[in-house]
Amino acid sequence: MKLQLFNKQVYVDRRAALKQAIGQDGLILLLGNEDSSMNYKDNCYPFRQDSSFLYYFGLDVPMLAAIIDADSGEEVIFGDELSMDDIIWTGTLPSVKEMASLVGITETRAYLQVVHYIHKAITSGRTVHILPPYRPENKIKLATWLNVSLDDVADHVSIKLIKAVIAQRVIKTPLEIEQMQNAVSISVDMQLAVIKHTRPGRKEYELVAKAEEAAMAANARLGYPAIITTHGQTLHTHYHGNTLQEGRMVLSDIGAENAMHYGGDLTRTFPVGRSFTTRQKELYEVVLNAMDHAICMLKPGVRYKDIHLAACQKLVEGLKQVNLMKGNAAEAVAEGAHTMFFQCGLGHMLGMDTHDMEDLGEPYVGYTDTLKKETVFGLKSLRLGRGLEAGFVLTVEPGIYIIPELIDRWAAEKKCADFINYDVLNTYRDFGGIRIEDNFLITERGSHLLGKYLPKSLMEIEGLKE
Repeated sequence: MKLQLFNKQVYVDRRAALKQAIGQDGLILLLGNEDSSMNYKDNCYPFRQDSSFLYYFGLDVPMLAAIIDADSGEEVIFGDELSMDDIIWTGTLPSVKEMASLVGITETRAYLQVVHYIHKAITSGRTVHILPPYRPENKIKLATWLNVSLDDVADHVSIKLIKAVIAQRVIKTPLEIEQMQNAVSISVDMQLAVIKHTRPGRKEYELVAKAEEAAMAANARLGYPAIITTHGQTLHTHYHGNTLQEGRMVLSDIGAENAMHYGGDLTRTFPVGRSFTTRQKELYEVVLNAMDHAICMLKPGVRYKDIHLAACQKLVEGLKQVNLMKGNAAEAVAEGAHTMFFQCGLGHMLGMDTHDMEDLGEPYVGYTDTLKKETVFGLKSLRLGRGLEAGFVLTVEPGIYIIPELIDRWAAEKKCADFINYDVLNTYRDFGGIRIEDNFLITERGSHLLGKYLPKSLMEIEGLKE
């Protein structure tokens, strides 16, 4: 096994910055992940290391933990060496000490010795900083080690550590940007493979196979379960059994995670046959215009929430042109009428996680102490609202989703009837959905499109089908 790592100094510097942010204030505990069983103990899901553990320690290996003593500066990796039984099944792997040295750590201990360090710190009245556990096995460990109930683990999560980690990870360095360029370019190849393989009579799962093939050919994997569907109105459907039919569209939302675990997240919507229908072209242009408007607004200092709302207003203006909406566009957005068509947020942070650092909490990643996340329909799904900074990497992904169940509920309530033409909308019930998504780095003066160019205009998309 060959570990994929940056130069060891990268990890040394990251940990030094974290210690400085925390100050002389106790023990930082970071847990790696372990293998997780699917249907019996030895049949496991593909292993995925915790992203924060990867960021500070780089080791993509199960059953590791680490502490950083913010007072003394001591850094220790905890892990058990392979037994002969392990080696028979896995082959010879580097020792824990050998792996630790690659990321600038000289001190290693057996895995369960981490408990001694934790108990010693607690007994001495020192703070043990932990991040929110999202894996049940890690939550159980923390409950046992901290001697608290499972429900009470959340009370021991360190907001100070969350904010310190986010402050570091949210600004992507040139090394990280290089990795993300690679991951997004692989994602482009995946999308092109899917689009070119699409034709009437095929199954959605055949397209998923093409996406996975393109990822694996580039030594990558899917960063999240593929969304490839002719029912694009369902935002995160993972059912792939539908047959592709002439006159329908395919919404393909896929992204690669490369060998260093940085990811891309791209969406294209395209016809099953050679060309879009007239209605599909009209609404596609509405989405594309909203996207282009949002992209023009990307620069440091602008709140992403304001970009989202501006894109929503563009959507309404376009929907008025095709008689699906009416009235003043700004007033329609203020009333939330646009959420009949656009129920989610315009985008999110991107990095080692598709929704970057979402395990640490959207209120901390996408918002601030002064800008709180809203709870109303539509805005509650906006994962990113804060002011943009150079070094952020994010998605821009407006869409139009025609959801029959939502039409029926709102129409019965006469909700937003001053802005929505329900009679016209009812003739679109089987339309589906459209989403267009690209990934951007925020620069000092604006933004930069990441990865290779992926066609997105109507003419370009239809050209790929020839």
